[in-house]
Amino acid sequence: MLFRSLPAQPMDYFEKMYRGQGYQRVAGVDEAGRGPLAGPVVAAAVILPEEGIGQKLFDSKQIPSKKREALYEIILLKALGVGIGTVCQEEIDLLNILQATLKAMVQAVESLPVSPDFILIDGNQPLHFPVPQKPIRKGDRICNSIAAASIVAKVTRDRLMFECHQKYPQYNFAKHKGYGTAEHRKAIERFGVSELHRKTFRGVKEYL
Repeated sequence: MLFRSLPAQPMDYFEKMYRGQGYQRVAGVDEAGRGPLAGPVVAAAVILPEEGIGQKLFDSKQIPSKKREALYEIILLKALGVGIGTVCQEEIDLLNILQATLKAMVQAVESLPVSPDFILIDGNQPLHFPVPQKPIRKGDRICNSIAAASIVAKVTRDRLMFECHQKYPQYNFAKHKGYGTAEHRKAIERFGVSELHRKTFRGVKEYL
């Protein structure tokens, strides 16, 4: 069953519920970068301590960048475990973006330093992973550990795209992070398609 609205409940509702059922290491999983025309999709898995991290968490896209960076550092410091998964643009083109996202999420869970015994996933798709799990629609807005994963995934991907900018400054990846802004589309039209672009995506494949 998916949650189709945003219930008035505390952000740690799901973690408390599943801990109450005997699960001790509840991981939240989210991704960043499904929509861009270039670069990887990045997923993160985060296991928060039962008492939280002393900070209010929410969907990373709704948090100003400086605050997001600060929360990222606090999460890395206080979380019981953080894992990252990355699937590059070539594999996105090979698999499709949904399957690439799910693969990155599994990689993130697998890279946790401690194994989770329950997984909370942003979205409506379960993971091919042998642990009980719960997909939650808009989970990054209603679940602490998913929100934490959202922040870690976005900051990680933004930093990767800044590195891409150093190699391909003509596209200005540092600004738009590979999303299909008017500026980015004009750059593709002017400079062509780079090795970082997703060649099966509309807005890119037309220029091959």
